[in-house]
Amino acid sequence: MAAENAAGHGGQTAGEYIVHHLTHWRNKELVGPFDLTVINIDSTIFSILLGVIGCFLLWKAARKATSGVPGRFQAAVEILVEMVDAQAKGIVHNAESRKLVAPLALTVFVWIFLLNAMDLLPVDLIPAIWAAIYGAAGHDPHHAFMRSVPTADLSVTMGLSLGVLITCLVYNVKIKGAGGWIHELFTAPFGNHWALYPFNFLMQMIEFVAKTVSHGMRLFGNMYAGELIFLLIALMGGAFASVSLGTGIALAIGHIIAGSAWAIFHILIITLQAFVFMMLTLVYIGQAHDHH
Repeated sequence: MAAENAAGHGGQTAGEYIVHHLTHWRNKELVGPFDLTVINIDSTIFSILLGVIGCFLLWKAARKATSGVPGRFQAAVEILVEMVDAQAKGIVHNAESRKLVAPLALTVFVWIFLLNAMDLLPVDLIPAIWAAIYGAAGHDPHHAFMRSVPTADLSVTMGLSLGVLITCLVYNVKIKGAGGWIHELFTAPFGNHWALYPFNFLMQMIEFVAKTVSHGMRLFGNMYAGELIFLLIALMGGAFASVSLGTGIALAIGHIIAGSAWAIFHILIITLQAFVFMMLTLVYIGQAHDHH
């Protein structure tokens, strides 16, 4: 019955409800699967907003830091900074590079954690607010699209992974020199022989592409799946009004239990995914310091 009518969601079918919630607020419609002229405005706004909030929180912690007994917020930030610094020291052995890499890793972790945490908000909260604003402006609220989880947007996660790739390329040149890095591109991993140069170069390009794509896809896949599960749980709760009393009560109770359980479990997921992305960033930058 839920597949026929998601009661409580404006009379939309379950499919229409999910498609609506998974559609971005864009500057224009997509033309083909790969269109660089399309900007997902909602992802851009939330990414910038949460990035600013993350920087503000870290700045506030640094500004109010005291040498005495720290407060809970300061203690939490200090634990986080020490954790990231320890990981950076274990992976990137160049002390000069760590002056940039460790703060970068900290920023990546905090930013992605905040982006992921948007998935803990009720799935209809921000879309409903935006629909009301959109309708008040004289537009059709049924065409008010708003997604609030930037890391469930492939363009955002791939943008983050491309940023890591560019950082790795910069450190390859900085540590090894332009000539040394180009020499490595053609001599590793199979050896320094002219017959092996094409295969070495091909393997190097495959490695860069594979690391970048998997880096972004891993985060996107986990967060997209989490968002979709929340939508399915919301449909369970919305369907209780369109079925019999007993079934409706069972669906409502199931909605509360499933939503609470998944939200609690999702706290672990959003933290783990931020940590994994940060660790892979450190690993890839650390590999840029290695000589073959």
